Amino acid sequence: MKLRAAILAAMLLVTTTHAVGPAGKPSHKAAEHCDWEKFSDAALGLEAWVQRCDYGTSKSEFIADGTYLSQRYTDGTPLEHEVDVIDLRPGETPEAGIKRFFTENSDKAVVPHCVLAPLPKGYGEIKTRPGVKRYHFVAEAAYGKKMRARNEPGDIPDPLCGEWGDDADSLSYFEAQPASGARKVLFVNLGQDEPQFDYQTLRLLPVPSP
Repeated sequence: MKLRAAILAAMLLVTTTHAVGPAGKPSHKAAEHCDWEKFSDAALGLEAWVQRCDYGTSKSEFIADGTYLSQRYTDGTPLEHEVDVIDLRPGETPEAGIKRFFTENSDKAVVPHCVLAPLPKGYGEIKTRPGVKRYHFVAEAAYGKKMRARNEPGDIPDPLCGEWGDDADSLSYFEAQPASGARKVLFVNLGQDEPQFDYQTLRLLPVPSP
């Protein structure tokens, strides 16, 4: 599809180099009118490099907003939730926690037809990153074929697994960092355009010692 091809090509601009952790430096240059700054919030349990931007009539910054890393604008634009930080339950593996979250927050008619799968190599031109596991929910073959048959030629299909699943029109995924010591996973929403946070530097903070 032409639109998805355009999205993937745009994402290539974001991922031209491998990133180091947020304590190092961002993985690519900041956008025009923007500067990188390090975001770190112990309550949210997340660090990353993010951009603070000044467009003259509007400015933007990233803030911790409940369970989200969100982008806030001074012109009244609603907060944009970019990364959702999801708590794991005691004894729950990252994969089990992701499945639970998906089941609890998705259309019950969709859940039985969607499966958790590793994000395939080359998905959206997203570079792999040591110590990170990425996943998405995709439709089972028979269900996907049935639903896609309902689309008119040239249509952009609705996400077969809902807002938390794979989308032909946008890029998003779940991320686990098993070695981090954190009892959390992430849902990362990259959208259609180059995000103003560096997803290659997202770092879950370990659980503080008592």
